[in-house]
Amino acid sequence: MESTVRPASWKILLAFATIYFVWGSTFLSIRIGVREVPPFLLAGMRFAAAGVILYAWMRLQGVKSPSAREWVGSSLLACIIFLFDYGALFWAEQRVPSGIAAVVLATIPVFIALLDIIFLRAQRLTFRLAAALAIGLGGVAVLMNNSATLGEAPIDRMGVLALLGAAVSWSVATILTRKATLPSSKAMSAAAQMLSGGVQLLVFAAVIGETRNFHFGSVSMKVWIALAYLVVAGSLAGFTAYIWLLHYESPTKVGTYAYVNPVVAVVIGYFFGGETLGMRTLLGTALILVSVLTVALGKTKKIQTDARSETIDDIRESFSEAEIEEVG
Repeated sequence: MESTVRPASWKILLAFATIYFVWGSTFLSIRIGVREVPPFLLAGMRFAAAGVILYAWMRLQGVKSPSAREWVGSSLLACIIFLFDYGALFWAEQRVPSGIAAVVLATIPVFIALLDIIFLRAQRLTFRLAAALAIGLGGVAVLMNNSATLGEAPIDRMGVLALLGAAVSWSVATILTRKATLPSSKAMSAAAQMLSGGVQLLVFAAVIGETRNFHFGSVSMKVWIALAYLVVAGSLAGFTAYIWLLHYESPTKVGTYAYVNPVVAVVIGYFFGGETLGMRTLLGTALILVSVLTVALGKTKKIQTDARSETIDDIRESFSEAEIEEVG
């Protein structure tokens, strides 16, 4: 990973294919899993397992364990990222098709830009950003509209609201990650956050009673396969490909997975999950992707505060150290 020699093109393409298609497919795997396993319990099992594996691997590679202060910083971020964001995602996928879940979470860059304007004051609210926000919320409104479904089944509004909450919590974590004390190793930082987040999810699942009447023996092989796929392909292989790509490609280029994942999730959900793909889904998806692309491709107008003012690209690049995978 430290080599300055550019890898073969096929390796770059394989890594991009991994974050594009593997991460996009994890939404259906979540949907399959929560049909038999309570959502917070399933999420906790996924991230605790992935965190333990990645942490053990990093220690075997000679990476030092996080300090007490780094564990605290990792745990605070993990609460927002995993307990709030992923907890809401897994819960919502009991109610909302996997493709719709991926599309709603694609609004994350829009909320990041909005928080950047309101709290960091590192850029101005321009007509472009205002239009992008309006278009993105319009896309969500189309998906939530149960009076004009355009031939599709109504969407559970509580599920969509939970997904919007997940998108906002991820965006807040993106801002806060610059303030947290985290391990210098990106991989160890990810391991600490996944491990801590997984434990928090498991504790929360126990507190709300998800473990009370749950029996592991009742879980089908299909769900165990989905969970293994989430751990190995989604959290480990996907993350490794993501971090590796950041050494050879710009964060902006690597971040294009945010535009591809929703499309992949919608297509996979349609062909393999039996989910509907009608005019409402297509229109809502198109509006949200236009919103995200408007934010990502437009020029940022910064407010000059001091020499350390950061643009939205700086925030995204710094957050790449905090984890994680698909946004799903």
